[in-house]
Amino acid sequence: MDWSDSWRGAFRIELRAEAMGLAWRGWPVLPGTYPAGSQWAGRDGVQEDGPVPVHRDWADRIGTKPEQVAAWWTGRRYSLLVATGYVVDAIEVSADLGRRVASVLRTTGVVVPIAATPAGNWLFLIQSGQELGSELAARGDVLLHGRDSWIPLPPTPFQHGVVHWRVKPEVCGWALPDSQVVQEAIVEATRPDLAELLDASQQLVAVDRSF
Repeated sequence: MDWSDSWRGAFRIELRAEAMGLAWRGWPVLPGTYPAGSQWAGRDGVQEDGPVPVHRDWADRIGTKPEQVAAWWTGRRYSLLVATGYVVDAIEVSADLGRRVASVLRTTGVVVPIAATPAGNWLFLIQSGQELGSELAARGDVLLHGRDSWIPLPPTPFQHGVVHWRVKPEVCGWALPDSQVVQEAIVEATRPDLAELLDASQQLVAVDRSF
């Protein structure tokens, strides 16, 4: 076994362990496709444009027991997906907006699990069951993942990188915040005056770190 095979095996084990951990917490875990032409590609389960559920009847598999979840990742490096609309929902925004929202949340002392994708989007994980308010629903840069959707979670591979945690669920004791809390932070972060202030602040931090 060469190094690449060893690395691939270790990565599959990591995906499997993360999937089992979420399943034991009651999160609806699903196996997803993985990038074609990458070190994760295999004979099946390949997807060019981002991970989607491997099984066409994925909605019927929600609530699968951890033992079966473990079997899904035996011998396969499937992406790690979680079906939304049951235990967890997610609000997806661009990385730029995500940083501003995270800054607003920090000022209020609210800790929210945040995952970031290599495609440049941030996912704020929230409690299920609440729709976007009219102000955010009208925006094209804010997407709610609720019923009949899913999200990729770390360490899901994309064509050019992997999904990673900006804030791990352990930091907030796996207690997901109410959707309204995050929505209010997004509204605040999109105010023109505050957006400019937060952007300037982030640029100063970046300059400071460059020295």
